[in-house]
Amino acid sequence: MELKQIRYAVAVADTGNFTRAAERCLVVQSALSHQIARLERELGAKLFDRTSRRVRVTPAGEAFLVAARQCLDAAERAAADVAAAVGEVRGRLAVGLIPTVAAVDVPAVLRDFRRRHPEVRISLRVGGSDELVEQVREGVVEAAFLGLPATARPTGVHVRELARDRLVAAVPPDHPLAGETSIALSRLAAEAFVDLPEGTAGRVQSDQAFAAAGVHRSVAFEVTSAEFMARLIAEGLGVGLLPASYVPRLSGLATIEITDASARVEYVVWSRAGCTPAARAFLALLGIPDADAQAR
Repeated sequence: MELKQIRYAVAVADTGNFTRAAERCLVVQSALSHQIARLERELGAKLFDRTSRRVRVTPAGEAFLVAARQCLDAAERAAADVAAAVGEVRGRLAVGLIPTVAAVDVPAVLRDFRRRHPEVRISLRVGGSDELVEQVREGVVEAAFLGLPATARPTGVHVRELARDRLVAAVPPDHPLAGETSIALSRLAAEAFVDLPEGTAGRVQSDQAFAAAGVHRSVAFEVTSAEFMARLIAEGLGVGLLPASYVPRLSGLATIEITDASARVEYVVWSRAGCTPAARAFLALLGIPDADAQAR
């Protein structure tokens, strides 16, 4: 079994097409098909069912792909470690973040990282905090920026607290409360709310705040991004709660301090399984120079 055969098989599974897989691997389709056939003969099982219209991964193929992806990751990690031993940073860096992260200017950090380490392939994933923690545990991303209620803390990963924040009320500029400097959550209870989907870390922060205040509210609009929340609020369709440090990035909103607002904590997390050279270099830019030794 050769590494290129494994790479070809993973490409076929990812693209669902032999032609596109060959294009990704920079080989002609006949060569890729020949190597896949050789691999199947060696394994004694078909990895793919092929018809004129589609390619489907067989149960044997599904079993093979789990270890195949791990093998490719290990090979890439080995090459990156060798490069690091001679003073070069290579490989990949996948970073995850929530849309409302404010403690770190992530685009600026990625810009500086690319200038210092141009050989590293950088990718970025945006998602919810819980989802990103799982992706770090699984090795899908090397580091992720999260925002969680003060009552929660990421588990199964290395953690560094970046900043503490609070929620503020965001209302349209012409809202009757827009001139207030501070209010209690009870004064917002009758309003229609715009918020993130139920169960997400951002929504939990708002729900916990109202629960602690003993106040019931109605969420009329559930959206998946803070930017769209802001657009709905600016149009007068509802009000919302947003991190105080993030709101200045949005336009068309008036903000009001909340006297009984809940606390919010931003973290950066990375894998307990050890960092790649690229991940170590990235975390060093954040002031974490020995990430493999960090366990808090």
